[in-house]
Amino acid sequence: MSHPAPLIGMNMTQLQEVAAACGMPRYAAGQMARWLYEKRANSIDEMTDLSKTARMNLADKYTVGRMSPLERMVSSDGTAKYLFEGAGGRDVESVMIPDGDRATLCVSSQAGCKMNCRFCMTGRQGFHGNLTPAGIINQILSVEESRELTNVVFMGMGEPMDNLDSVLRAIEILTAPWGLAWSPKRITVSSIGKIAELQRLLDGTSVHIAISVHSPFSEERAGLMPVERAYPLTKVLDLLRRYDWHHQRRLSIEYIMWHGVNDDSRHADALARLLKGLECRVNLIRFHSIPGVELHTADNRTMTAFRDRLNRSGITATIRASRGEDIMAACGMLAGKSTSADTSAKQIDIAL
Repeated sequence: MSHPAPLIGMNMTQLQEVAAACGMPRYAAGQMARWLYEKRANSIDEMTDLSKTARMNLADKYTVGRMSPLERMVSSDGTAKYLFEGAGGRDVESVMIPDGDRATLCVSSQAGCKMNCRFCMTGRQGFHGNLTPAGIINQILSVEESRELTNVVFMGMGEPMDNLDSVLRAIEILTAPWGLAWSPKRITVSSIGKIAELQRLLDGTSVHIAISVHSPFSEERAGLMPVERAYPLTKVLDLLRRYDWHHQRRLSIEYIMWHGVNDDSRHADALARLLKGLECRVNLIRFHSIPGVELHTADNRTMTAFRDRLNRSGITATIRASRGEDIMAACGMLAGKSTSADTSAKQIDIAL
């Protein structure tokens, strides 16, 4: 017996197809979208402007699909880490970061990752599966702070360009007037730079972009990020230079700093040369130690000197504040958990 398909994660075209398949008028798709994304319904029974017969027909094949978090942990700095059902026997994590009047949710797009970056706990666990659009949107709808979120960043587990169809669907739902109706300026997508997929994202959306760099030298970057051999940073930057970064969207360069690896003036000057003429902001990030990796973060004095050297070269650079390290929620620390019999997700839509 097949399981009911989730409605969250569907766009208007798909909801119209659902309405037709269930014998409902075309406008019922808009009603369903309003219940799913504006009113945040937990069950089909809540969709009271659909007839009882329509709700019964809908429930035969579909479910809202909301899944409550398996766990919630809160850091001493207020950062909250959530564990959600993932894919391929691996759960995924998302992180809510409060900062004054901002509340940013860092969402995952995959369980694990294929990129195998040396410094990343997610990559070291291997790849387990892509999240569906429902799996991505569920993170946004089902955290406790959902209604207060001001921003979403695709910087959690996985490489978003490696699951681009699902990521684009999630962005569509976030920004469409029938969805959450957010401005694209509230969304940032991070990538290592898969060129064809990145171009598709750039052409199809107006979201902000963050590119993981971590070294201006190709061979050094390849030792940290094997993807450099398939998608050289110079070619990624050539693509980015074709787009306008002065108006509707922002380009960020992510640069984790390691003691004695990429934190000296030679690296700062090479990075400045590499980025010359490209409107961007460099985020300098402290490394957070993970098991089995013999890398150590640069100290505050070194990071400050690196930042100042970039700024003097005409490159805007800032040091990103570290959040959630005490609950393994900081950059590069997300790993999720293997699924076991006693950690199955509790589905909210149980009234059906």
